[in-house]
Amino acid sequence: MGSKTLALVILIAVIAGAIWLLESQRAGPTFGQSGKESGSQADIAENTPDTESNYVVDEATKKRIQDKEGRYLKAPELEGIAGYINTPKGTRISDFRGKVVLIDFWTYTCINCIRTLPYLTDWDTKYRDKGLVIIGVHSPEFSFEKEYDNVVAAMTKHGIRYAVVQDNDYATWRAFSNRYWPHKYLIDQDGFIRYDHIGEGAYAQTEYTIQALLEETGVDARMPYTNFEDGTGLRRLTPELYAGYSFALSRGQDVGNGGLDPGKEKTYVLPDEVKNDIIYLGGAWRSDSDSLVAVSEAMIELNFQASSVNIVAQSDQPQQMEVYIDGKLLNSQEIGSDVKIQGGRSYVDISGARLYNVYKSAYGRHILLLKAQPGFSFNSFTFG
Repeated sequence: MGSKTLALVILIAVIAGAIWLLESQRAGPTFGQSGKESGSQADIAENTPDTESNYVVDEATKKRIQDKEGRYLKAPELEGIAGYINTPKGTRISDFRGKVVLIDFWTYTCINCIRTLPYLTDWDTKYRDKGLVIIGVHSPEFSFEKEYDNVVAAMTKHGIRYAVVQDNDYATWRAFSNRYWPHKYLIDQDGFIRYDHIGEGAYAQTEYTIQALLEETGVDARMPYTNFEDGTGLRRLTPELYAGYSFALSRGQDVGNGGLDPGKEKTYVLPDEVKNDIIYLGGAWRSDSDSLVAVSEAMIELNFQASSVNIVAQSDQPQQMEVYIDGKLLNSQEIGSDVKIQGGRSYVDISGARLYNVYKSAYGRHILLLKAQPGFSFNSFTFG
């Protein structure tokens, strides 16, 4: 193989790796956001983490801690928590000295976070009795994700039984100097961060580290690794697209036919042709900070490249959002997990504020058309 060919192969590998990394994570704010505290402790006693352990600060423990100081960072504490779910109010990371703690920064509409949840729930089942404590730090991207009941509903949907705390003002996010969803930290029995991973993937390496840190506490944690189908890939996808002006404009995104008019209502007419990877609107919409709100019968058109399309949306009253692909109703091989085909229509029941899967089929480029009624609003599109 010639030097030029080898260099080209290396360049392609680097580009592919960069694409995978970007698609497996979502960048979040680099500074705190203000927000009103809400929520209270969930009454799910059987899921409360056990704080009892055999941790004793004897001379051997002091020597072990001394050996780690300077080699590893001490884990920060939970700060500014607005709500506690599956754990008592006032729970702290330091309550679990002698155990292994996995901190997972997530938010419930983040598709990258959602694809990691089967691993987290399985690790909780496998290793809880061996001393693993998982604490999900829910740091919301959109304002409705601050609502306690919305987080509880998402946890129920995904079978999350481990502790989750609401970091609505990003205080714990800042304490960890975090910037991404999802981001996992593994904290050992003495409170030191021994491993962290940004984004999806590296599941075997993460589980290997869980087992190794548990064995440091004196338990036998060896068992087969969890192995689910990995939802990430190396294919070129339409990037995540935002609707709210404070999210979209700062990322160089805008509505393709007329642009966003921050804080105001505007009427749009769909063009005959739409460019790739840009949101187009039809009907009257109000441009809010983190969403677009339909104030009349309205449409969204998007030329995308992916095998799966999700929309983060809600409605002030339950409604049915119609879904079309390439000018046709969806068929049984194209429907997303939230789509219904009934009475000659393909549609999604929109009610609660969450992520809806509207299309799933073979990878390719297609044109999506959504039709909604007044009161419908959406925050973003994600692709897989």
